[in-house]
Amino acid sequence: MSADTPISNFNNCHVGILKRLNALGELPALLEPAARAKAIAEESLEFFREAIFEHHLEEERELFPAVIASAQPGEELQRVKAMAQRLTEEHRGIEKLWKSLEKGLKQVSKGQSTELDVGDVQRLVTEYQAHAHYEETEFLPLSEQILGRNSNHMAALGLSLHMRHVKTVPGYI
Repeated sequence: MSADTPISNFNNCHVGILKRLNALGELPALLEPAARAKAIAEESLEFFREAIFEHHLEEERELFPAVIASAQPGEELQRVKAMAQRLTEEHRGIEKLWKSLEKGLKQVSKGQSTELDVGDVQRLVTEYQAHAHYEETEFLPLSEQILGRNSNHMAALGLSLHMRHVKTVPGYI
């Protein structure tokens, strides 16, 4: 077929049409990951504000002071104070990093284009994993040991935590 005939023009049009249709054919495979990204962003926005910030607050208002108050004076008390300080500083760092990601995550949750810093997302995940590991392997076992020396101290912490989670009943304050 000659390149300068009217028929070749139709043929050339098909090349462009087929290229666009091939791209459109990729769309179904991309919709599922996009929907998953949207759902993860929505769930993370809710979870971080409702659970993680609250968890940090609870540790700082209830757990850390209880362990510090029950620690033996001297080396143990200094160790516990240093650990609580480290964990509190990590909380602030994680919260600050979260706040820097929040706007981009809100855009993702709405299916909008965003300049979300994927490096910061990974940093948040990595830092929180390290934070949780330190707390679970170092601070919490020591806390259990310290509070476990006096069952009243453990019971007081349990009651305090319970009271924070009880919904206020109208007429009872």
